[in-house]
Amino acid sequence: MKKKRAARQDGRIAVLLHALDEAYDQRAWHGTALKGSLRGVTARQSAWRPAPGRHNIRELAVHAAYWKYRVRRRLTGEKRGSFPMDGNNWFELSGADEKTWRFERDLLEREHRALRQAVAELSPGHLAGPLPGTRRRTALREIAGIALHDVYHTGQIQLLKAMRKKQRVR
Repeated sequence: MKKKRAARQDGRIAVLLHALDEAYDQRAWHGTALKGSLRGVTARQSAWRPAPGRHNIRELAVHAAYWKYRVRRRLTGEKRGSFPMDGNNWFELSGADEKTWRFERDLLEREHRALRQAVAELSPGHLAGPLPGTRRRTALREIAGIALHDVYHTGQIQLLKAMRKKQRVR
């Protein structure tokens, strides 16, 4: 009986890894994944805002990287303070050169890979219990949530690209 339960839990980790991959960089039924939505976007395009006070693509990409970092930290118990950019959650980012934009995309890639590795290394029994420092948040909920987070912000990025194109902004 125990073996069957463990196999199901291992299957849940495999499903979570699949969801992370599909949301970030694999073919998905819903369309473009997060990494694909950034492909071909220049630094200038990434800094465009549809209106004052609205987020741009750079901010969405760094926000996604930050939350991958936060979820990984919650899963592993890692201490705060190791995110390579000052700030948290939303980073106000305006014009950028290509080198800076490349760094931000690479940061997103590194954080995704680190999160994926942390999920792959989770013991199946770790999925259902509350995460350290929380009462209700489980690893299962956090991992599924960060995959959904990628899909949500991918939609925003695709919308920003379409809006920019419609306005014929260079």
